[in-house]
Amino acid sequence: MWICPKCNRRFKSTNQSHMCTTKDVGEIFLDSSDELVLAFDRIMTKVLEWQPCYMGASTKSVVFTNAKAWLIIKPMKKELDIKFYHADKIESDLVKKHTDYRNKFAHHLRIASEDEITQKHFELLRVGYDFTMEE
Repeated sequence: MWICPKCNRRFKSTNQSHMCTTKDVGEIFLDSSDELVLAFDRIMTKVLEWQPCYMGASTKSVVFTNAKAWLIIKPMKKELDIKFYHADKIESDLVKKHTDYRNKFAHHLRIASEDEITQKHFELLRVGYDFTMEE
């Protein structure tokens, strides 16, 4: 993995194109409710147990990487948009939206509070984590 010398984010390819930012993760959540922050903290704590896993702030989201970017969490006004990738379109009541993305699918979960997070959410995220490790 390549680490950008300007923003310290990790990328698969050396000199990979990206927008450098000096934001930290806390800045991404400055205007977010306590409920969204607590939900993010719970997800972050769990997925950082899966190694390798790194976290960095982008301009408006938090990006988790292993071999590649595998999870992007973006705080919205009332929910977290939680996006992970997989080669197959995974059908689940928890997936709110699918997006075609370069011969794979982006799966979007939406969470408004920590209380909504279930083991099934983590199982889906683990599928995304494992998929990027295999690519």
